[in-house]
Amino acid sequence: MSELQNTLSFGNRLKRAWNSDLCWRFRHSPVAIISFAVTLLLVLSAVFAPIVAPYNPFDPGSLNLMNGFTPPSTPNAFTGDQFLLGTDDQGRDILSTILYGMRISLFVGFAAVTLGMFIGVTLGLIAGYFGGIIDAIIMRIADIQLTFPSILVALLIFGVAKGFTPVEYRDEVALWVLIIAIGLSDWVQFARVVRGATLVEKNKEYVQAARLIGRSSGSIIFGHILRNVMSPVLVIATISLALAIIAEATLSFLGVGVPPTQPSLGTLIRIGQGFLFSGEWWILLFPAVTLLSLALAVNLMGDWLRDALNPKLK
Repeated sequence: MSELQNTLSFGNRLKRAWNSDLCWRFRHSPVAIISFAVTLLLVLSAVFAPIVAPYNPFDPGSLNLMNGFTPPSTPNAFTGDQFLLGTDDQGRDILSTILYGMRISLFVGFAAVTLGMFIGVTLGLIAGYFGGIIDAIIMRIADIQLTFPSILVALLIFGVAKGFTPVEYRDEVALWVLIIAIGLSDWVQFARVVRGATLVEKNKEYVQAARLIGRSSGSIIFGHILRNVMSPVLVIATISLALAIIAEATLSFLGVGVPPTQPSLGTLIRIGQGFLFSGEWWILLFPAVTLLSLALAVNLMGDWLRDALNPKLK
């Protein structure tokens, strides 16, 4: 009887979620459906790259230099091998390199946004709740950082961190340094939004009641206020994901991102750019189109989510 009740309760929760305003808006928004489908397809393709990729582009034993510069869907003049999206100068399958490269780009993007969100939300809650000199210091630091483009801040942090890293460990920690650089350049917008929402929430009745019963400041901030300021944070995180992926691609294109042994989409675009004017256009085109599709789909999802969670538009 208990199992039947749990099943019915779960079914009722699913029904309520399906009939909620957010799901109704999603079902009636072609842009949201298409962008979500594209994002899901690309993410799943990257996650399961070892399964869906025709080749492992990072396995030297599987490479054949004779397959280099093979055009898309055209048999190679020497080996007769055919590749859907062609090959690069080393004979690596472009489709496989895109799938594996997208894994690195997505990992860097998700990790950097998580780091920036953690720092920004924490500082925003502290600044908004305590105010005074703490609020002034945090917000002045944020204002100073806003005067510089985020890509320049990421370049500065990456360069400083790389300078303090021993040469023999630079390639090993380059990925994590890149994540930290992008994350530290992206916390400001989270902090400013959360601070503003916290200034409103801390004067409401439930916060006053928590203070009267003796709850600590940390319990009030992270146990009560945090859950009520997360809606705009989720919207910012979605949009920031697209920006973080583009930032990673930009840094890798400039040669200061992940090492060549772990090529991301930005590294693949940088490699393809060198062969663009020699006629091997596919080496640049397909990674660039993949990056554009991924960033655009995630950005459109963030725009839709912002409108869907805006109570003034309901």
